[in-house]
Amino acid sequence: MPAIRIGINPISWSNDDLPSLGGETPLSTALSEGKEIGYEGFELNGKFPKDAKGVGDVLRPYDLALVSGWYSSRLARRSAAEEIDAIASHVELLAQNGATVLVYGEVADSIQGQRIPLIERPRFHTDEAWQDYAEKLTELARFTLSRGVRLAYHHHMGAYVESPSDIDKLMALTGNEVGLLFDSGHCYMGGGEPLQVLRKHIERICHVHFKDVRKPVVQLARNNLWSFPDCIINGTFTVPGDGDIDFAALLDVLLAADYHGWLVVEAEQDPAVAPSYAYAKKGYDTLRALLQERTLS
Repeated sequence: MPAIRIGINPISWSNDDLPSLGGETPLSTALSEGKEIGYEGFELNGKFPKDAKGVGDVLRPYDLALVSGWYSSRLARRSAAEEIDAIASHVELLAQNGATVLVYGEVADSIQGQRIPLIERPRFHTDEAWQDYAEKLTELARFTLSRGVRLAYHHHMGAYVESPSDIDKLMALTGNEVGLLFDSGHCYMGGGEPLQVLRKHIERICHVHFKDVRKPVVQLARNNLWSFPDCIINGTFTVPGDGDIDFAALLDVLLAADYHGWLVVEAEQDPAVAPSYAYAKKGYDTLRALLQERTLS
């Protein structure tokens, strides 16, 4: 098994936050096209079955691995015990299908799916609030790890942890049980320099989403106070090789740190504007070429 494998999120075909984008596309289309392109695995989306056996049955005919799956947490508004009860079945689904990381999204108070300017996202306003959240998160991550699945915290637009300073604070206050999902697109859109953030937190990074951005559109989004759905509709994000992020430099850092895990191609955009197969292939071909240049030399 190679140390680094290339997977994809079905969002290239259909979007859970905005169901009108690719909502008519069956999961089978995403899986068959992804396999044909060369992807080794898929993350979950809303079109997958909700039970472990069902997920395995869907992936098996395509000889695809389960990479991981997003979990919508409300830990900012719940106790650790309540969240452990809520997350347990999802952890089990992942573990039974061979996934070793869980994409953790904090959706309490999040505005990521709403037409609300991103500047109005929720924030922890006191050190006490940060500390309380971090302690609960560490306890939750300790639980998932005990089941063989590491929590990979997804810094995300419109949520409590979005900016580089948010990521710094979260990593400083949580235990090593809490892994970090590095998302290059959300990092840049959140005000970060992806290469800097990756280097700073490389020891905690256990999962990677390689998402590209169109920098001129990012500037429009900031100047016009767009919501996250506005960003998606207007083409802020795209696949590696189609935007402005230097993925060769990011990959060099991961390889130097002996990263073992998945590179997941992900880009929230409208498949009617960015045809799913063509863009999924562009993302795969870009990363495959970069990997081959570095591992065959």
